[in-house]
Amino acid sequence: MPPLSNANEPWWQGAVLYHVYIRSFFDSDGDGYGDLAGVEAKLDYIKALGVDGIWLSPIHPSPDRDWGYDVADFAGVHRDYGGMAAFEALLAAAHAKGLKLVLDEVLSHTSDEHAWFLEGLTGGADGPKADWYVWADPAPDGTAPNNWLSVFGGPAWAYQPARRQHYHHKFLRQQPKLNWRNADAREAALSVLDFWLQKGVDGFRLDVAGTYLHDAALTDNPAVPAAERTRLNWSHAGNLQRHLHDSNLPENEQVLEIIRKRVEAHGDRFVFGEFSEEEDRCGGYLSPDAGLHSGYTFVMLLQRRLTPAFVKEHYRTLSAYPGHWPTISFSNHDVPRTVSRFGGEDPSPELAKLMFALLIALKGTTLIYQGEELGLPQAALTRDQLRDPVGDLYWPYTGGRDGCRTPMPWDSAEPSLGFTAGQPWLPMAREHLGLSVAAQDADPESNLAFARDVIAFRKASPAMTLGDLEFLDAPDPVLAFVRTEGHERIACVFNLSDAPAAPTIAELEAAELLELRAGDAELRGASLGLSPYAAVFLRLP
Repeated sequence: MPPLSNANEPWWQGAVLYHVYIRSFFDSDGDGYGDLAGVEAKLDYIKALGVDGIWLSPIHPSPDRDWGYDVADFAGVHRDYGGMAAFEALLAAAHAKGLKLVLDEVLSHTSDEHAWFLEGLTGGADGPKADWYVWADPAPDGTAPNNWLSVFGGPAWAYQPARRQHYHHKFLRQQPKLNWRNADAREAALSVLDFWLQKGVDGFRLDVAGTYLHDAALTDNPAVPAAERTRLNWSHAGNLQRHLHDSNLPENEQVLEIIRKRVEAHGDRFVFGEFSEEEDRCGGYLSPDAGLHSGYTFVMLLQRRLTPAFVKEHYRTLSAYPGHWPTISFSNHDVPRTVSRFGGEDPSPELAKLMFALLIALKGTTLIYQGEELGLPQAALTRDQLRDPVGDLYWPYTGGRDGCRTPMPWDSAEPSLGFTAGQPWLPMAREHLGLSVAAQDADPESNLAFARDVIAFRKASPAMTLGDLEFLDAPDPVLAFVRTEGHERIACVFNLSDAPAAPTIAELEAAELLELRAGDAELRGASLGLSPYAAVFLRLP
């Protein structure tokens, strides 16, 4: 990928953002739910990581059918989180500590309890908000208007007798799809961004940013050919068709540019998107002056095989879009935790450090999911403990998303590990015993200590923050690349296996092996001896 100029970069380019899933972060009042006062109480912890800012999960009032991703009021703050006063206090406190604050906005759909939807429903087909959502007549036999499938299972349509029509929902039935083809609905959604930018937020992560537009003719989606279906296709019914007409339209790119310009009108702000389908046709890889400022995809979030190809193939894709500035993430609130995806039910302790070092070393704006700095594995929950509708839908095939959403282990005390004196909304993970913040903070060899060191190393290095990335010729299972900015060149080498490795890499001749590393390493000429799951950095002449 070609280098970008380091003159006058916006704050977000090369930044590291810490993703806070509020409900599970820190409970300040003992009611079992994490809250905004809890985030404020832990700002010193977040600041000490060395990150540039925070990305908050959705803060708005919601009936919590999809735990905040079904918004009932874009101008409010969920009462579980403390309301608007708690948010304003957090924003001021974060800015006072030099931390940016980015909100998670869901503008493709709303809750079915949102006033806009209720007015469109009760006002009928001729009311003032009749076309604010995607409505269609049923087929003659009463079935759905077309074959579109929901991400969360079943037809992506729900019948409403009040209008004698179906409304479209890409996710849950309780998440009706906004009609961005309606000028008034589009302006209302864009005004949400204005409202929060005027309050002083530093930007947005846009949920499902490829889904704003739908095909007005309601054309059926094509099936994924049977011979081409993979495990991922079979894992969810909605993955058995290509989503070319319900979302991911090429003209979605124009919407993304409109959004970016709306955000930029408020100054130096950041807007990036989540793209989970058909990324190359709906704007996932545009340059910062053509679409959103940045985007991340699920390509790396869904990987389960720890080989160099896991990284190389993604950056090979990115190389076809040289103007794009990527956002890089290994973990979030929707996928199993990194060390469990790659390490199984009993991941090696060394694996957590390796994966964190790799995450921080890659080119892009980096997202760290809460607990990733602790090396937390996935929690195993029983069916009666699940709160995620997807987990319940596909049980026992999958436990859904709750295993990565369990509360942060702040203390090692039983039974709550310090999250709350009562019962948290999800149980504390037994798998996190011994990995609490308190335990790791006292251990200079812990994952937490290493995470702080790696982030500090990156922030002190122009090459690691903004530099070009070029892969080196190294034998599997070793991944090696160089980050370059100006005269600074840093080689990053990772042994992606549980066995020692000793690659010979010509570019390492005369390199300086730096003290920061995970595992053990020894450099002899161009030969580098690596312990299992080692991660090392070298300064090149």
